[in-house]
Amino acid sequence: MQSVKLNASPGFGLGLRPEHYAEILAGPCQVDWFEILSENYMVPGGKPLAMLDRIRRDYPMVMHGVSMSIGSEQGPPDQYLRDLKALIRRVEPLWVSDHLCWTGVHGRNLHDLFPLPYTEETVKHVARNVRRVQDELERPILLENVSSYVAFKGDAMTEWEFITAIAEESDSLILLDVNNIYVSSVNHGFDARSYLHAIPVERVQQIHLAGHSDHGDHIIDTHDHPIADPVWDLYADAVRRFGAAAAMIERDDRIPPLAELVTELGVARELANKVAADLKREAA
Repeated sequence: MQSVKLNASPGFGLGLRPEHYAEILAGPCQVDWFEILSENYMVPGGKPLAMLDRIRRDYPMVMHGVSMSIGSEQGPPDQYLRDLKALIRRVEPLWVSDHLCWTGVHGRNLHDLFPLPYTEETVKHVARNVRRVQDELERPILLENVSSYVAFKGDAMTEWEFITAIAEESDSLILLDVNNIYVSSVNHGFDARSYLHAIPVERVQQIHLAGHSDHGDHIIDTHDHPIADPVWDLYADAVRRFGAAAAMIERDDRIPPLAELVTELGVARELANKVAADLKREAA
């Protein structure tokens, strides 16, 4: 069975951060939707949930997790999935995503996004975990490509082949992080556009944009800088390939005022509109 995108043209979003609660509640901003970090709101009560409920009245939400650990041996714990499903009922998100990685062992979260070996065995294992999660949540999930800094000697395929195989084996969708593609392409020496053009169009529901820290001989995905020019260039290529996939900006450190991020999001809108106009002229 082949998946289709959940939403054809959901527009442009930002990550919802506590630093911006007051600005968001003060009045409408040019943001189509917000992405929440699921674990921040998988709590029994308190201010985070109160703010979420208020903002949810005015803006659609998507949910993005950082500790599902879909690649771990046992996959996500049952209690984690129950808590996640409860939050889904509360938020009614457009879609739900997490990372294609592992984040802990023996029930202990190590608070990082660790890469997986690119092998057929891993594909089958992760796909089983994904199918279990989708059955429990009663919806498809999106899995995001993570930035990486090491490679496994046993890798038997490329990262883009690995991501595609898992999406097709589990009938899940892809959250394509363009910044992570660029970061990993520099760190590992592959062609970012070859990666981009190997990903199946029908599987990509959302695109992430973010900043990174360039250390010369390597790049770290830090989400604490504006989006770099090479990432904007790669995003333009992504729009040419994936069309109206939702796009959003992640900023997790050195967080600027909301207006600054809205302005940067406007750059993404303008770039996407320009690419769309160019494609229309080319087709005429």
